[in-house]
Amino acid sequence: MLSTGESAPAIALPDTDMHIRTLAEFAGSWVVVYFYPKDDTPGCTIQANEFTELCDDFRDTGITVLGISPDDCFSHQAFRQKYGLKINLLADVDKVACNDYGVYREKEKDGVKKMGIVRSTFVVDPGGKLAYVEYGVTPKDHARKLLEFVRSATA
Repeated sequence: MLSTGESAPAIALPDTDMHIRTLAEFAGSWVVVYFYPKDDTPGCTIQANEFTELCDDFRDTGITVLGISPDDCFSHQAFRQKYGLKINLLADVDKVACNDYGVYREKEKDGVKKMGIVRSTFVVDPGGKLAYVEYGVTPKDHARKLLEFVRSATA
């Protein structure tokens, strides 16, 4: 698991339009990187919609939001279109970033253990360090919490 103050692991993944996006391209600015289990599921939809609702506020504050899941670009396209999402969704089908950030791990539900994505969020500061790390995120109101965190960190 990662901790605040560590360097953020590199990210190079395709977005919904199949363009490779890297964390390095946002160097010098704040970036919210959130990992979620699956497109178009209840918690993931809540989270994506709340980030979209606050998209202009994040942008006006100079913050980029990157949502990452193991779903492919086509799934992300359908998810984006269905809900009118305005955030960057990146496809990590090989779980490279998921493993680098420590979010792909064994989970247990109803006594059954299996590998999966632990909903997690990281805030990367302009110097590329992790300013905020949270594993096991609750989706409701999380986007607003992160916006307030970055606003206070940049004040």
